[in-house]
Amino acid sequence: MTATVNTTDITRHDITMAPDGRRVVIKLFVPGEDAHAVHNRASMLIERILRLDESEINALLDDVLTRFAGRHYDILGVFQHHYEVVQHRVPAEIELSPAARTLIGAYFSHEFSVEAAALCNPSMVPHPDQSEMLPGELRVALSLRQIGEGHISSIGFCSAILGPGPALRMEDRDGPLTIGHRVGAKHMRHQLQAALAEEEIDTEASAYVLNALPERYDDHEFEEILGHLPAELLARPNTPTALESIRRIVGADYAVTFPATVPLHQRVLWPSTPTESRGMEDARFVQVLDPDGRMAYQATYTAYDGFNIAGRVIFTRDLRHFEVTTLHGPAARNKGMALFPRYINGRKYALCRSDGETLGLSARDDKHRWQHVGPVLVPHRGWDLIQVGNCGSPIETPAGWLVLTHGVGPMRRYAIGAMLLDLDDPSKVIADLPDGLIDPDEIEREGYVPNVLYSCGGIVHDGRFWLPYASSDVRISFASMPLDQLLNRMRPVSD
Repeated sequence: MTATVNTTDITRHDITMAPDGRRVVIKLFVPGEDAHAVHNRASMLIERILRLDESEINALLDDVLTRFAGRHYDILGVFQHHYEVVQHRVPAEIELSPAARTLIGAYFSHEFSVEAAALCNPSMVPHPDQSEMLPGELRVALSLRQIGEGHISSIGFCSAILGPGPALRMEDRDGPLTIGHRVGAKHMRHQLQAALAEEEIDTEASAYVLNALPERYDDHEFEEILGHLPAELLARPNTPTALESIRRIVGADYAVTFPATVPLHQRVLWPSTPTESRGMEDARFVQVLDPDGRMAYQATYTAYDGFNIAGRVIFTRDLRHFEVTTLHGPAARNKGMALFPRYINGRKYALCRSDGETLGLSARDDKHRWQHVGPVLVPHRGWDLIQVGNCGSPIETPAGWLVLTHGVGPMRRYAIGAMLLDLDDPSKVIADLPDGLIDPDEIEREGYVPNVLYSCGGIVHDGRFWLPYASSDVRISFASMPLDQLLNRMRPVSD
């Protein structure tokens, strides 16, 4: 049983990323609804705004734009949208000037500092834009868990350039942030079918809807089918409950897009459904190879509503248009699922931790439900006896699937280890790093959540393994080492 972690071979780089309270987005603000005892004050506020004369309105709006326009992307568009959200509070007989509508939108807006509390848990993938790279360089995209007021997590991005060799430099992270525009999603029938099976919903109404839906459908097609449900089924006592569940399930999947003019580091994926209203946690991005040979990106993350967690997966080909769907099946009911970057023998695999303490393997069945395959790593060393899990998606190497792991030991101290899985049979552990890879040093142990090192995914470039990691949930750091040195430190695992 190994009690300590050997970090002699790994290089900690000098670059760190700290939370920046200036990174803000504009959110809808409804006076009174932010309190525990909700007392909506929207109508009273609008009544007071309507008493202003046009000169006061213009003066107030000019002041708001002077103070805030430079901090946000398309601030007038955001104010207009927020006005449209509450315009039903304005008496129909009142004709408002454009300035008055914009000012009302400003009153129903507020800034939210997305990383005011913490910045942590990065993952790293090749950037879709490799322009202007020199020999030996690779531009990478990093996903970031941003934590703001109320411990609400969102997903942010930045980019860096790796190489040649151990060189690392960060790219610009300045400029106004923007939240993606919610757009019509193309839903998948098998996702609805898996969700209904998981919730044991099988009525004539649900069966009718499933049979009527095409394999891919949008919101309009979905509503059309619900609108033509036979009267006999509508009259059945269990139909309203079934339809409510179907609407909730379909509504949990959505799509978000960003203007092409907004660079990656200014894009924010913000909670968009009730199930993730308190946060989108620990996105594990990985570049994946589809069976048709096309490359894309996927990321699993944990949706949190303040009481419950749920697994979600993001799909994108360009890190600009994102489709979000729900994970289903017994292996998707806990935190920390990480997808393999390609199919193995025709099957889609993922690492999971369904019991909360053991790192396991899962495979997706033909109904798109994630099923248990079995455990691959159980707590057994002094530095991981509380629980073990992954630190991102497996990385394919000639020697096997390189899996970064985390273990929790005494005083809830998190350290990072590694192991190798067989390329053709990922249920088989072929080597392990018994003495670990990296643990918190005297600086890294201090922070928002002390004594924790954690990552959501590294990368191999030009023979070197790169690990972005968070220390104590307050800063992001980088470590690297030659891949062959890491593999040589592995110890074979007997059957």
